[in-house]
Amino acid sequence: MRVLIVEDEQPIAEPLAEGLRREGFDVEWAPTGAAALEADEPDVVLLDLRLPDMDGLDVCRSIRARSDVPIIVVTARGDEPDRVVGLELGADDYVVKPFGLRELIARIRAVTRRGRTASAEGPLRVGDLEVDSRSRRVRVGKRELDLTPKEFDVLAMLVRDPGAVVSRRRLLGEVWDTSWYGSTRTIDVHIAALRRKLGDPGWIETVRGVGFRLRT
Repeated sequence: MRVLIVEDEQPIAEPLAEGLRREGFDVEWAPTGAAALEADEPDVVLLDLRLPDMDGLDVCRSIRARSDVPIIVVTARGDEPDRVVGLELGADDYVVKPFGLRELIARIRAVTRRGRTASAEGPLRVGDLEVDSRSRRVRVGKRELDLTPKEFDVLAMLVRDPGAVVSRRRLLGEVWDTSWYGSTRTIDVHIAALRRKLGDPGWIETVRGVGFRLRT
């Protein structure tokens, strides 16, 4: 598995790369945002937010605009607004420094495993709605929707069990692979965007104090 480390501090990047290589990962190091954007696409990106040439959130946005590669933000910026913005821009997980190597490896395997599982599923249909996890395409009738990676993941989770309530905590745990139980505002942002793109807000129902369910 190829891992791209985007980190400007050599004392952090080198030990991390060495530890990952000992675990069998193929590691490339990009010390700047520009170098990260010029690198060949890896299997997962470990992205610091404090970079010398640009904000890491801009790097996240640029990578996500062209690729579904899993992105794990690894940074000292642990404030809630940074977490929310990072997740909204398409990061798959958010790890705050300092962190343990074993935890980071577990998160790498979680985000890549989820991508493999999704690609193995066939199309799921509920009425006029069709969600194809293999091609990551969504249609309502003959209209194909343009969804962000996270919007797709949220909808795919809801469509697997129409009518069943999916809790906010479960959405965070399975879509973002995070155990962070602070504000769940980012979920509301994605749900609002999905309702707008589906063309009918009634597709996704809110269960107050619990979570959401797909209308059957």
